[in-house]
Amino acid sequence: MAREKKIDMVILGLLSHEDLSGYDIKKRIDSMISFFWKGSFGNIYPALKDMEEAGLVNRISESDSGREKIIYKITDKGSESLKDWLKDEQAVNEIRYETLLKLFFGGALDKAVSLANIEQFENKVKGDLRLLKGYCENLKEHLDNDDHMYYYLTASFGVETYEAYLKWCMKAKKILKNGVV
Repeated sequence: MAREKKIDMVILGLLSHEDLSGYDIKKRIDSMISFFWKGSFGNIYPALKDMEEAGLVNRISESDSGREKIIYKITDKGSESLKDWLKDEQAVNEIRYETLLKLFFGGALDKAVSLANIEQFENKVKGDLRLLKGYCENLKEHLDNDDHMYYYLTASFGVETYEAYLKWCMKAKKILKNGVV
């Protein structure tokens, strides 16, 4: 199978649930999966154009308050492409955290800069963790719905991962402050 751009699979996955505009796709990414996957208008709209040309999505025009709104709908070919990707056993799982990159090169400045970077990361993780725990609480009431079960599994992975991040933050700050583990 040809290697698809992952943003294509994100878009097809979202469209497999409902027809959406490019703006709505961005909102869903930001609200539902931004904890583990990012997307920008700069890669969503070109992907939609390419996928339309490839017959994976159709463009539908709607009127919204007198303005034309472009909605995208997944095609049968798009559904098959999504299913093929889901069945593909190959997956690239990479983590890229700029905070860790800065920490890796932190020796170039005072430890206070690295501590501040870790504290900023820690605060972001705490906020995201609160959201993820809220999602889990809501979703676990609906595990009889397949989609909600998969959403729950994804959110619970995030909870456990973010809790580990907070544990690491405490340890890293202690080492930077005291020089001991």
